Amino acid sequence: MTASSSAEAAMAALSPAPRRSRETLIAAIAFLLFAALPPVASAMNDTFLVFFAIRVMVFAIAAVSLSLILGFGALVSFGHAAYLGLGAYSVAILAEHGYWDVTISLPVTLLVCGLFAAVTGAISLKTRGVYFIMITLAFGQMAYYTATSLSAYGGDDGLTMWGRTEIFGSSVLGDRTTFYYVVLGVLLLSYVVARMIVASRFGRVLQGAKQSEMRLRAIGIDPYWYRLVAYVIAGMMAGLAGALLANAAEFVSPAYMSWHRSGELIVMVVLGGLGSLAGSIVGAATFLVLEEVLAHFTEHWRLIFGPLLVLVVLFGKGGLTAMLGGGRKNG
Repeated sequence: MTASSSAEAAMAALSPAPRRSRETLIAAIAFLLFAALPPVASAMNDTFLVFFAIRVMVFAIAAVSLSLILGFGALVSFGHAAYLGLGAYSVAILAEHGYWDVTISLPVTLLVCGLFAAVTGAISLKTRGVYFIMITLAFGQMAYYTATSLSAYGGDDGLTMWGRTEIFGSSVLGDRTTFYYVVLGVLLLSYVVARMIVASRFGRVLQGAKQSEMRLRAIGIDPYWYRLVAYVIAGMMAGLAGALLANAAEFVSPAYMSWHRSGELIVMVVLGGLGSLAGSIVGAATFLVLEEVLAHFTEHWRLIFGPLLVLVVLFGKGGLTAMLGGGRKNG
């Protein structure tokens, strides 16, 4: 047996056999529901429902990106919302200077988030456990306080965008329904890309490092670089979600990148189920729906939501996706 085949066999042993069919069904149902929502909302003459669903899909993209490193790489990043804010500010600052087209804003957003993730990830991934959590929190707060100090771009008050990003000079995203389906398309693309990564050899190494880093090193694989690449991909994906969030709200704020937001993203992933990409979408939707509903009853809605989350974690092993029959492995 060659060294390569030995490595493949070891990684296969570290990762349980995939159980994808039910998770695929859950994801398909979620996407079909999203796709059918605008006509239903139009028939009900309910514009809020569309805007709320856009927000759900944007945070679902961010949750999927975090799930890639948290659920499959055991990297608990408490600064992931920094990329949400960096993506939003990249689009808004370019718009402030007259650069509205996606051919400029998209590459800049991905470059800014990718570079920030590469630099901070290269340092953070030298640590483990609580040290990794604290250093990602520190980098996230550094980005947050940098944004609050940008007085030329609104500082702590945020920055208003007077329109949405253009596509080759066209303002098609100004139409609510068009923008809705663009966000849905980005969510679908993010889910498919993340799932391809998880199912690839790269993804098996990432999951193998989560199970036993020592075994991977024993067969000549250094998981550090795999983790760093996954960290950069997750950061760029979250930055894309931030760019969409800026366009949806036509406003950006330092609050987008606060540690509270990072905590909410972690809750979305855990609520949906660790190791489940479909679960991240379900978790994001559930979290935001509960937030919206419970907030109508009390401003202290987290006091109600907290025990509900504890019950899901204790009795729904694998989160909501497992409770729905989707299993825990491989989104």
